[in-house]
Amino acid sequence: MKRWMAVVVFAVAAVLLLSFAKDIIIKFSVEQGVKIVSGLSLRIKSFRVGLLRHMVAAGGLRLLNPKGYSDRIMADIPQIYVNYDPLTMFKGKVHLNELRINLREFMVIKKRDGELNISALNVVKAEKEGKKPAEKARGKAPQVQIDNLELKVGRAIYKDYSRGPQPLVKEYNINLNERYQNIADPYALVSLIVVKALRGTAIPDLANFDIAGLEGTITKTLGTARKIVSDTLLKETTKTAQEAVTQAADAVQNAAEDLTRSLFK
Repeated sequence: MKRWMAVVVFAVAAVLLLSFAKDIIIKFSVEQGVKIVSGLSLRIKSFRVGLLRHMVAAGGLRLLNPKGYSDRIMADIPQIYVNYDPLTMFKGKVHLNELRINLREFMVIKKRDGELNISALNVVKAEKEGKKPAEKARGKAPQVQIDNLELKVGRAIYKDYSRGPQPLVKEYNINLNERYQNIADPYALVSLIVVKALRGTAIPDLANFDIAGLEGTITKTLGTARKIVSDTLLKETTKTAQEAVTQAADAVQNAAEDLTRSLFK
């Protein structure tokens, strides 16, 4: 009996140790992958990898500004959820069946010398120099396929320290919640997030930042997104119309029944 209990305890301990080690390895891989693609460091507060389900749940993510900025954080991401295909990882690829990004706050900072924090992103540097983002990355980014992406953006903040001792601060509520499909370029994902966080705000004009260049790099991605939104709206509109027709038909039928009863009393 004691021997059986010892085997069970050892097995449980081995599973827990394996799970802990797996969490650490995948967490480190995610942080390094984001640094290669974005050019900036990522910090993750909590990280959990499913043992039976192929999922990753991360919380308290912070994409950090480059050195020289008094504000430490560029992007505050309280939650990311991933459902992935583990078989593709043995082939050196990353296949995500589903990716959910909850971006609470995206911050654009202008230093006293006029430099912008977002200029440190690989996609921005590459666009300015007319190069591919991979040419600016310090390392080789993995091949990535994202089947379904859900992107939420809360608000964007602009801080300008070049105008005096106190920064000019502007805040914009974005409240974006959109879905995208078939993203096969991690750099396009970064561009998409930046564009969606800044489009519709005055930040590009205030910061003298040309957002059109990034928009050009994600034309196909945005085209797919528009199709998804259109299809969703079409389905919702059709459903609403069908419900209205059904309600109208019921009303007509009820009125006819009432009329019949009144005539043949």
